[in-house]
Order: sequence, then structure tokens, then C-alpha cells
Amino acid sequence: MTTDNPDEPRRLLVVHAHPDDETLTTGGTIARYVAERVEVTVVTCTLGEEGEVIGDAWAGLVADHADQLGGYRILELTTALSRLGVAAPFFLGGAGRWRDSGMAGTPAAANPRAFVNADPDEVVAALVEVIRERRPQVVVCYDPQGGYGHPDHIRVHEVVTAAVEAAGSADRPAAGAPWDVAKLYWTVTEGAALAAGLECVTEFPAHWRLPEPGELPCVPDGEVTTTVDVRAHLGAKVAALEAHATQVTVSPSGTEYALSNNVVQPILVDEHYVLVRGTRGEVAADGREHDLFSGV
Repeated sequence: MTTDNPDEPRRLLVVHAHPDDETLTTGGTIARYVAERVEVTVVTCTLGEEGEVIGDAWAGLVADHADQLGGYRILELTTALSRLGVAAPFFLGGAGRWRDSGMAGTPAAANPRAFVNADPDEVVAALVEVIRERRPQVVVCYDPQGGYGHPDHIRVHEVVTAAVEAAGSADRPAAGAPWDVAKLYWTVTEGAALAAGLECVTEFPAHWRLPEPGELPCVPDGEVTTTVDVRAHLGAKVAALEAHATQVTVSPSGTEYALSNNVVQPILVDEHYVLVRGTRGEVAADGREHDLFSGV
């Protein structure tokens, strides 16, 4: 169970589907709370074996060639996390237990080892054990759409939602003493912040392009409950993005990035969240929390 002991260490659990996801939407938050001496655990659910590779250097690692991309991405994830201040990756069920499912309707999604095909009870139990062992007051995952609709992101949302509820139940058959998570957040991108970031984009590589209206996922401003200022930690986030070189390219200015689709995305100075479990803490003049641990 949670505690009101003021000396209890603050602990944050962030759950993502693939290597690089942790940096793209929550990298600044991770770096900020590590710097504030919060115990941060980043759980990754697959190795990202089905990712598309940028450039030629590692192109032969993809799933329909050598199928070695997942192993290489462990290295990228380890490097990225170290730049954010996290000692080592933590893979749900152990590294390689579940495979990247790819997009819906692809052959990858039919693989029996794909994360979307995993036994729900087994996956939830694995995460319940992590929650009971690490005892986070705050947990972060995706919204019901998984941000941009990737099946693994949606499954992470479902698994985290179920595991947070089950972790506090003495009736749940999983290792460890019950632990009640105080606050559960969804990581999202605020529409206004995205638009403002894109307005500031003036120069980028010639083979990149600006997004079409509505192409990049975001949520209406009114849905955002919490804004985390990560300005002081942008250097760590940019360095972590650069570590995921098979998946992400950072612009020469260090203020934008692109994935394999070459669509420009701004590196935002704030990261946004929706509180979906627990009591909202201190609210600023803008009507939002500015600390995930506020009120804990």
C-alpha cells in the first residue's frame, strides 16, 4: 500500500512498448526526476524488432533480413537511458520475452510471440510483480489510443491499467505484497504546444518535410491535466534521442527530430500528461499540475 511517510522515497514507473518510446514522449520527465533523486524505473515491453531503420549502416538488421534489430536496439536503449540518468533497461518478462507486433494487419502481428498475442493474465501478472517490487507512487503509460495507434502501445495501455488496479488487491495471485499506486498518468502531446513548436521550425534537412494538418497525434488542450517543464533537461533528452540512431534523426539545430518517415517534429520544452487515477495535487494559475508527485 502507499504511505504518508514524508521520508518515503519518491518512485516513478514509466512503461513503454519499444526502445525509443521512453525518450520520445517522456525523456525530459525521466531526466528531470532522476535529477531530483526520484527512483525511476523504465519498463520496456518488446525489443522493437519490427522497426524501420534509418540509413544504410544497419539496414540489414531488419526483421525480413538478419532479424537482429532487436538486439541492436538493446544497445541503443541502454545508451539512451544512461544519458537520461537511468542505470539500465528493464524488460517486462525479461529481454525478448515478447516480440514487437508491428502494425495491425501485418505478418508480424500474427506471430505467436507478438506482444499483442501474449496471454493477458501472464502479462498483467508480470507487471503486477514489478509494481509490488518497485512500489511506485506514480505510474505513466499511454492513452487508450496508444498515442498514434500502434497495437503494442494500445496493449501497454490495457496491461498497465489492469496491473495498477490488480497490484493493490490482496486477492491478486502475483508475487509481492499489495501496493496501491497513488497516481496513474497517460503521456500525451498537447495540441497547442505542438502547433507552437511547429511554428518555430524554420530550417531542417532538405529531405524532411513538415507534417500535414492533423498528421501528428495530439490531444485537445482541455484534456491535459499536468504539464512538466523539462527545459533544464533538454540536453539529456536530445542526447538520448541521438542514441536511438536507427529510429530517430535529430536536426543539426537540436530542436527538431524525424523518424523514418522524415516528418519534422519539434522537441518540446514541456511534456504533457492526463491524470486518470488518484487525486490532483497543487494546481497552478493555468489550471494544471506541474509535478507528477504533487499531492503524493
